[in-house]
Amino acid sequence: MIKTFPYGGTHPPDNKLTADGKIVYPPLPSSVSIPLLQHAGIPAISVVTKGDKVLTGQLIAKAGGFISANIHSSVSGVVTKIDKVTDSSGYKQESIIIEVTGDEWKDTIDRDPAIRREIILSGEEILNRCLESGIVGLGGAAFPTHVKLKVPAGKKCDLLIINGVECEPYLTSDHRMMLEKGEEIITGILIMMKALNVSRAMIGIENNKPDTIEHLGKLCKEISEITVHPLKVKYPQGGEKQLIKALINREVPSGGLPIDVGVVVQNAGTAFAVYEAVQKNKPLIERVVTITGKSLASPSNYMVRIGTLVSDLIKAAGGLPENTGKIINGGPMMGKAVTTADVPVVKATSGIVILKKEESLRRPVGPCIRCGKCNTVCALKLEPYLLMALTRKDLTERAETERITDCCECGSCSYICPAARPLLDYIRLGKSQVLQMKRERTLEKNKA
Repeated sequence: MIKTFPYGGTHPPDNKLTADGKIVYPPLPSSVSIPLLQHAGIPAISVVTKGDKVLTGQLIAKAGGFISANIHSSVSGVVTKIDKVTDSSGYKQESIIIEVTGDEWKDTIDRDPAIRREIILSGEEILNRCLESGIVGLGGAAFPTHVKLKVPAGKKCDLLIINGVECEPYLTSDHRMMLEKGEEIITGILIMMKALNVSRAMIGIENNKPDTIEHLGKLCKEISEITVHPLKVKYPQGGEKQLIKALINREVPSGGLPIDVGVVVQNAGTAFAVYEAVQKNKPLIERVVTITGKSLASPSNYMVRIGTLVSDLIKAAGGLPENTGKIINGGPMMGKAVTTADVPVVKATSGIVILKKEESLRRPVGPCIRCGKCNTVCALKLEPYLLMALTRKDLTERAETERITDCCECGSCSYICPAARPLLDYIRLGKSQVLQMKRERTLEKNKA
């Protein structure tokens, strides 16, 4: 029987329009805008100033603290200014703007395409290399990898899980990476296993990617420590808690993390980035981004330099269609609409979805009919209708009690609601209010 998580979930149309398209390498942009905050935690601190010449792969901003990440130039050129630039969240972020003058790389980076399988670095050296190279999780959260691979004191890890699910509709960047960079990803997995000091890894892939399951299965045939596991197609299978439950039937406690059940989860794309950092001394300066939509002339998966404007990628994909209703940063379930395409690709950018006007229109919001469908599809056993109501009434403490911060923001509740109620919008707002309340509570406790 094919595995899946036992509770909730839904089945939005796949729309994997770019699944068969090989990774495309677009021309270099004329300039890049590289935000200092494109990872979980606190912003990096610039180590360059206006007028500085930089090389591709050169450090331009240093991690600002423990939970932060180094940032490197994705191009060679001249720093024209350091200024606030609107990012895909709609907020202005301090950014380093570089005018591209060529593509001259740091000579410490190994650009030989030959695959290096022998892992020379020790576990501690691997963590340091991930820190130096600015590696973060490429599944969306962008949590610094060197932190995630360091097991906290008092915790134990016995398993590494690789998330190759990619359950979000339209997106296929992980799919193509696993097909085209499979050997590097497997080596990256072995590197992370060494850092964690674990002897077992499992790769979870949804059953709508049979070519990937077969390909990685063949690559792992002689590697007994790594196994490939087909999973039933069900959204949000790619959520950490759902993936852990599906693969090994362990349940992460409310408010807990995968390490609380002895597991670390990493994205397949992250495994490739770790491989490049450790084996090639290459920092995270580019990633694969799916540019897709039913009206796009040339939807595809692009290997994109960090800081490239989304508008440049849309041009590479044939230009913005006249019937565009929304540009979504991410997938249609969890992504957010951007107000302009002149925003930079960052480490967390997995895809850009161009929706037609008729696809992007919100239905009129009706009254809750108490059907309970939102409860039924919630994979975390929350009550979305209640969390929305509590947020609307500013009952923040009650929302905390009802576990609003456990929500993974998958959007299944809004998708299934027959009354088109903006459940996820309110839950996101409620989560932010609860988290702010908890921060203030901690500050008061520390003062006392």
